[in-house]
Amino acid sequence: MRMLPIGRRELLGMGALVPLLSVPGIVRAAEPDLSDLHDITAEAKPIDAAERARRLARAQALMKANGIGAVVIEPGSSMVYFTGVEWWRSERLTAAILPVEGKVCIVTPFFEELSVHETLAIPAEVRVWQEDEDPLAVVAGFLKDRKLAAQPIAIEESVRFFAFDGLRKVLPGARLVSANPVVRGCRMVKTPAELALMQTATDVTIAAYRWLHPRVEKGMRQQDVSALMSAATKKLGGSPEFSMCLIGESAAYPHGSKQPQTVDVGHIVLMDCGCTVHGYQSDVSRTWVHGGNATPEQRKVWDQVHRGQQVAFAAAKIGAPAGSVDDAVRVFYESLGYGPGYKLPGLSHRTGHGIGLDGHEPVNLVRGETTKLAPGMCFSDEPGIYIPGKFGVRLEDCFHMTGAGPKWFSEPPRSIDEPV
Repeated sequence: MRMLPIGRRELLGMGALVPLLSVPGIVRAAEPDLSDLHDITAEAKPIDAAERARRLARAQALMKANGIGAVVIEPGSSMVYFTGVEWWRSERLTAAILPVEGKVCIVTPFFEELSVHETLAIPAEVRVWQEDEDPLAVVAGFLKDRKLAAQPIAIEESVRFFAFDGLRKVLPGARLVSANPVVRGCRMVKTPAELALMQTATDVTIAAYRWLHPRVEKGMRQQDVSALMSAATKKLGGSPEFSMCLIGESAAYPHGSKQPQTVDVGHIVLMDCGCTVHGYQSDVSRTWVHGGNATPEQRKVWDQVHRGQQVAFAAAKIGAPAGSVDDAVRVFYESLGYGPGYKLPGLSHRTGHGIGLDGHEPVNLVRGETTKLAPGMCFSDEPGIYIPGKFGVRLEDCFHMTGAGPKWFSEPPRSIDEPV
């Protein structure tokens, strides 16, 4: 919460906050009173060894089907997905190599080996390199030892150029190809265990919104509201990823403005928030008018966005190209006079994005995307409308594809008067 003089504590509503603490010369903002919240994630089950074994088996089957000998991955969500290793990227390479057959290999600096083992969740060979050695030569050595160097070697799409280029130099003549058929082929289709974690993360975010909404007060800054949301999320058992609050005109810009804004009666409040539970993410946006009594224009735009969400949901059919969902929303919005296309006023961004271990994953609900929707795919549905100089409205709920069509992780709100 922001710094406030004692005399202004009432502006924040004593039902939401415990009293301000004061010592001579120092005034500290109150901590939010979270006593009525409790952890709702206790039953959530992390990804287990059997699930990771199935992932590797699926990846190896896709490698065989695509004529790939191995996949090279750097730290990040794909490394976590296949190996459990939670690491970071630096100039010192750590990499995972998924061979078409047999155990995975982790290549890491010698002095990091014990630390890497702390999160390694699968049987794997670990090869180390010293500070005066080329780590890509160690990668190449593993490929040669497994007799894979002559086969196409697939590079995960986020691997940095220096690693790609270094491997090309130590394996002259090697055919380096995209790992998308393997990595996307696994990660885009979520299993029941993954869907359950995403559902729990969404439940946390929705519960945090319900706690937050009546505690937003006139005079709060964006960061004050965001801090309350993050605190509630943490108390409910989620790990806050982002708690964005846009107020008034700043809501007309999808990711906000640097201009300071404070809550006032009649102002649009747009929030975009998400958390993780055992690594899996939620992403939910809500928009309301502080104090109620929305203007006719605010109400009209909110209702149009609400309808846009339903149009997208209805267009998400098994076998349909992902881009067709975005197309359906734009046809509807253009019939209302917005656009055309991505022009403003209207919807200036894609209708939705993939979600899972990452908040944004392939593929997107965007014009021209030809990937066909299949059971297990997960997306956000967020067809906002933005009117520069005035305000914006975004409602965002995620869904996953089932054999019978899309299913919500969180139900969209009913009206601008019942936003959460």
